[in-house]
Amino acid sequence: MHALFEEAGKFMAGRILSEADTSAQVELDSGKRVKVKAANILLRFEKPAPSELIAQAQAVAESIELDLAWEFAPEDDFGFADLARDYFSDNATLAQQAGALFRLYDAPHYFRRAGKGRFKKAPAEILQQALAAIEKKKALLAQIDEWAAALGRGECPQPIREQLYKILFKPDKNAPEYKAVVEASRATHTAPLDLLQKAGAIDSSYQFHWKRFLFENFPKGTGFPAVTAPVIADELPLSTAQAYSIDDSQTTEIDDALSVQGLGTGTVVLGIHIAAPGLAIQPGSAIDQLGRARLSTVYMPGYKITMLPDDVVQTYTLDEGRANPAVSLYVTIDEATLEFKGSETKLERVHVAANLRHDQLDSVVTEEWLSNPAFEHQNAPQRLSDLRGQLSFLYRLAKELKARREVVRGKPENFNRPDYNFRLVGNNGAEPQGHEQVQISVRQRGAPLDLIVAEAMIVANSTWGSWMAELGVPGIYRSQASMAPGVKVRMGTKALPHAGIGVKAYSWATSPLRRYTDLVNQWQIIACARHGATAALAAPFKPKDADLFSIISSFDGAYSAYNGYQAGMERFWTLKYVEQNGITELNATVFKEGPGGSFLVRADDIPLVFPVLGAQNLPRGARLKVKLGEVDEITLDLHGTVLERLDDPADASDDAPLEDDGDDEAVAGPIAIAVDVNEADTPTNANADNPTP
Repeated sequence: MHALFEEAGKFMAGRILSEADTSAQVELDSGKRVKVKAANILLRFEKPAPSELIAQAQAVAESIELDLAWEFAPEDDFGFADLARDYFSDNATLAQQAGALFRLYDAPHYFRRAGKGRFKKAPAEILQQALAAIEKKKALLAQIDEWAAALGRGECPQPIREQLYKILFKPDKNAPEYKAVVEASRATHTAPLDLLQKAGAIDSSYQFHWKRFLFENFPKGTGFPAVTAPVIADELPLSTAQAYSIDDSQTTEIDDALSVQGLGTGTVVLGIHIAAPGLAIQPGSAIDQLGRARLSTVYMPGYKITMLPDDVVQTYTLDEGRANPAVSLYVTIDEATLEFKGSETKLERVHVAANLRHDQLDSVVTEEWLSNPAFEHQNAPQRLSDLRGQLSFLYRLAKELKARREVVRGKPENFNRPDYNFRLVGNNGAEPQGHEQVQISVRQRGAPLDLIVAEAMIVANSTWGSWMAELGVPGIYRSQASMAPGVKVRMGTKALPHAGIGVKAYSWATSPLRRYTDLVNQWQIIACARHGATAALAAPFKPKDADLFSIISSFDGAYSAYNGYQAGMERFWTLKYVEQNGITELNATVFKEGPGGSFLVRADDIPLVFPVLGAQNLPRGARLKVKLGEVDEITLDLHGTVLERLDDPADASDDAPLEDDGDDEAVAGPIAIAVDVNEADTPTNANADNPTP
């Protein structure tokens, strides 16, 4: 005796060896013996052989027309043998009964299972919906195949082009566009990004980077809703100081200005004046919500995305020729010894006499011009000459402050690497298209005007940070426990030392138009200025305020993403500069060992770090002439080959000091995308928010 039975959703047949009340021992054709529940046995038969019956039944199943079977089926639930007799004849054969079983089981949209071997036909309206869904799925699969074939031929279907960034970085793995890319990538044995490039999905390498950044960080666009900058209600006194700002020519958000009073009297008062949007913008207001959503201005060569709407910025920026509301820190200094005697914070209006632009003045405001009164520069503008005494004092002070901080740091700050300025010819602040001619100019770090501003801002940020802590007012701080390798700068709400800068506490409060953390700190500082010892009760953010921690967390992520994009775009335009100027060889300096026997080098004259091959045992600091390989504007990748060594190996030392590379730009490489062609199958419930790089 043989039995046809169901086991774990599969139909099998074998010889019954023994049988009890509730189960039977069955031997399969393979020789394997299985225990089968009696309820799972659907047919018993003597002939034919089990394998032959299954083969016959499968052939019969394929011949059964489901629409006709559905018409024959009774309204109530029924057994498969009943349907076989209705469909074939009253004397339906064993193969026909088994064939009916197989066909019913494999058509759940026509027949629902109502028990072992029993079924109930689906209602007509449900059946029509199911059939429509099946046809839709067939059409979708055909569409996927068609799109995949087009990609394989080097053509990009428009729906895939429109979904490019979603497919690559935040895909819905059930979407047909995604599945087509995976299918084509598998079929052509081509990496997804390479496949899409060859198919023409990426029209412009610059637009690829730009739109990817917007997709990930500004999915709703970069525009602002219509808002009106509130008027500062306070009756602010007018300062006697005449201030001036020092920024580059592209700066429109002028946050800070300086003033000097009392030169020649023995006691000098340094004024550090910060734009005061915090006097008008209130926490929770519409403009505050805009700032909190963006958290920082995004910078890139030739363009920027501001944190606040331009009308708002222009209301509070420290424009020359007007008295601007400001939060001012006045530091009293001994003119001879440069010792600090005290400080005071005021909420006031400050007249800004000039907006100086260091990119226009660095060639004039040199160390000799500042240190030697007898030295004259024929191109010095009159208003700069009028400030010569103040700038000379500020430069002397800045050098002293830097030296004091270096004592705390335990080592000097190195300014042996230049900064680079990028200019896109004819761009004039409009959104770049990626084909503009790029100019790169060098600006040595630690230039006098740079140092003056940097040291003044450190004074303000450290003084206000300590002041908030003394009054028990929480703020947002940056700290670094030590300068040991791997110890990073962290943000928090406690006034802790910043070893890298060499100060006891360091808040961010000098760029409230450009960084949201600075606006938050300004609200806290304003409370300190207004309420003194009771400021902790009046400040918008209280100790252990969860909102403050949330701001820090959000800011950290956004600021890192923005800085990463800025570095990427500077690298993009540097590679463009290489291409536009036909540069095939560069002089470079080794600073680190790279992967695979390569060395990482930094170009001597442009801001470019890249790996080179073709040499062994190169010490840090070795100078090389390098032949450049092909530029990849999508991955921002570039490799080089050593042509010759420019310095004398005998003079080199393996112990050559490595400069402080804490802010090294990353060497480009493969872009992490979320398309995984190695999955066994595209899942039906993939988590699109958890991409696999």
